Amino acid sequence: MNEIKQLLESNRKWSEAQKSNDPSFFESLVARQTPRYLWIGCSDSRVPANQILNLPPGDVFVHRNVANLVIHTDFNCLSVLQYAVEVLKVKHIIVCGHYGCGGVEASLVGGTKGLIDNWLGHIRDLSQKYDDELSQLSGEQKSARMCEINVLEQAENVRRNSIVKEALKRGQDLHVHSLIYSLKNGLLKDLSQH
Repeated sequence: MNEIKQLLESNRKWSEAQKSNDPSFFESLVARQTPRYLWIGCSDSRVPANQILNLPPGDVFVHRNVANLVIHTDFNCLSVLQYAVEVLKVKHIIVCGHYGCGGVEASLVGGTKGLIDNWLGHIRDLSQKYDDELSQLSGEQKSARMCEINVLEQAENVRRNSIVKEALKRGQDLHVHSLIYSLKNGLLKDLSQH
């Protein structure tokens, strides 16, 4: 059986299991999309938002890109942000990175990787901004701290965005969170509390 046929078979089994557990599952999914959360996370296949948060489909609106960047000229991310804030009226915007992020580590190592170098340049700029702190670290500690710095800075980019600033000016109930995920234990850490 080829890989796509296996995926389709897996999907069929999942669909049947969902209907068996809750016959109205798909009806309720079609009826609404009212997520309370916007998740801006990394594209890494090991970091699926709904599973990590233990929430069903429909509860998290998700945008993912390499190294969970929020760049003021990225119209894809900005469109997601605007839709989430202005149409879906999410209450929480979560910027979530993860330790061991390949994008962050590639930006620290440097070198030419092709087109992605342009994207990772944003993280290289951050590593220069925090060079005094990062130069005191090495290896996994340096990578981990850079992953944290990246999350904190991207959350600040969300806060500085005109979409979010206008929503807050209107009195919309909206909060921005900086979370980081550990692949080693599956736990999230709130960086704003540390």
